[in-house]
Amino acid sequence: MSHVHRSAGSWHKLWVLVATALLVVACTADAPPPAPPPEIGVVQVVQRDTKIMQDFVGQTRGSTDIPIRARVEGFLESREFFEGRAVEKGQLLYTIDPLPFRAKVLEAEGRLAQAQTMLAKSRADLARIKPLAEMKAVSQQDLDASVAERDAALGAVQAAEARLKLTNIELSYTEIHSPIDGFIGISAAEVGEFVGAPPNPVVLNYVSLTDPIRVRFSINEREFLRLNRAVAKRRAAGEKPVAHGTSELRVELLLADGSTYSHVGKIVAYDAAINPQTGTFTMEADFANPDEILIAGQFARARIPIDTRLDALLIPQRTVSELQGHFRVFVVADDGTVEIRAVELGPQVGRMVLVESGLKAAERVAIEGLLSLKDGATVQPRLVDFDDPASTSDAQD
Repeated sequence: MSHVHRSAGSWHKLWVLVATALLVVACTADAPPPAPPPEIGVVQVVQRDTKIMQDFVGQTRGSTDIPIRARVEGFLESREFFEGRAVEKGQLLYTIDPLPFRAKVLEAEGRLAQAQTMLAKSRADLARIKPLAEMKAVSQQDLDASVAERDAALGAVQAAEARLKLTNIELSYTEIHSPIDGFIGISAAEVGEFVGAPPNPVVLNYVSLTDPIRVRFSINEREFLRLNRAVAKRRAAGEKPVAHGTSELRVELLLADGSTYSHVGKIVAYDAAINPQTGTFTMEADFANPDEILIAGQFARARIPIDTRLDALLIPQRTVSELQGHFRVFVVADDGTVEIRAVELGPQVGRMVLVESGLKAAERVAIEGLLSLKDGATVQPRLVDFDDPASTSDAQD
């Protein structure tokens, strides 16, 4: 009986083992396969000759801005133009009430006539006394007095003529004409307003020549040194510099809507020194504006080439992450292995950034999922076509 009991126990254990094995096999067959590595977008490191540009915030202004002033005091009688429209050189713009000035002219004419009469009398008196003095019929003292009266009368005539000329000049100031061809702005005074003396308007308006349009911008001392070094490099290459060591650099203009202005400008003016109060150096560049797309007062960015890097390495700025002041990228090998690599960055070039060290040409860096990547992870790289035309170098400045 014990033998039969042991045999039955053995068979029971065997069936338990077989059932357990079958269960394990079934569970193994039903388990899902391991998840594939995540797909991550990558870009290749670009290598090409690249022009390094520097942007400076500026504001447009007329290449010539002439203030229209009230040079005499009086009531504004008329305005002879449409605000914001083109005006021509010599065109009548304003008139100021001329009546007080005409009265001054009449007064000056009367004083001149009186002085001329006194001069004629003194000359006649001298003509009578002179022969008598030669005959000793009158004293030398009488002759000297007659000559003095004639000279005084002549001086009075000259003074009266000058006064008349001045009053005519003041009368001419009651008509204000445009000094140049250009565009005139909104008037600072209305018809009927007393002008020409503070606090009332003295500068009534501005006439601006906007073709070419001028852009004024300032650079700090560090940028000034960097720009001057670029100019020195150009000089060493044989380019002819102009005043202050600044060559006629090619200047691009970036407008407020993000577009690049179609005309290229050149630097035409600059300060003699760095402003010690602001620590900036002011420069001005002119741009052709035949279609009057630009007007004075717009904000824009002047972009100047300061260097050209041969075979420079470029990557999109969004591939770079920063940690405690250090920059790094995720380099993805051909087998999908991720490596965190520290890089040294140079200037920004459009949406790209120049890499000084840490990468090689044709290496691939991650541009997606940077927050989830870790060193040593495995991913499926998917090549993304990313290029920025702004980072392409030009053949000429």
